[in-house]
Amino acid sequence: MGANAAHLQLASSSPITPGTAVDLGDLLVRTGRGDESAFAVLYDELSPAVYGMARRVVRDPSRAEEISQEVFIQLWKTAARFDAERGSAKGWVLTMAHRRAVDAVRHDQAASNRDRKYISSNGPEFDEVEESVTLSLEHEQVRRCLAGLTDLQREAVNLAYYQGYTYAEVAEALNVNPATIKTRIRDGIVRLRDCMGIEA
Repeated sequence: MGANAAHLQLASSSPITPGTAVDLGDLLVRTGRGDESAFAVLYDELSPAVYGMARRVVRDPSRAEEISQEVFIQLWKTAARFDAERGSAKGWVLTMAHRRAVDAVRHDQAASNRDRKYISSNGPEFDEVEESVTLSLEHEQVRRCLAGLTDLQREAVNLAYYQGYTYAEVAEALNVNPATIKTRIRDGIVRLRDCMGIEA
């Protein structure tokens, strides 16, 4: 498609003017169709929340900025997958941001662990193989039990117990009623406890 044709395609969408109320779901749909003006407004509307989410997880401001940019690149490529029937636009984008931030933390931690292991590899005082297997089994059990939760329970538990969010912050991040969040977190913890064989 030539530049003029692309311009006409974008111009055919209803204009988005500053100061007017925006429908984030509509902006996502339009972004999925390649509407750059809709994407620009979506960025303006959600970038502070995306950066805030990333900053809570990774702490480092510059790393949070990198993650935010990656989220919006991913958003531009995958906006067409958004399904309004499965949740709010903001919740969908913040979930994407949270997952990317957690992946970044895991990646950075793994790199740090490799560096430390290399530096201290001249004489371990413990059985590294046994510890590695034990930790791997524990992590696998946690992953398996988390996979048994509903999507909302899993996201809520992650935010509340691994990221230190309050119930109100979890509710805002996932765009769900606070009372519902408290119930989902409580039920999720009960299911995790039962799955891992931990007595109350």
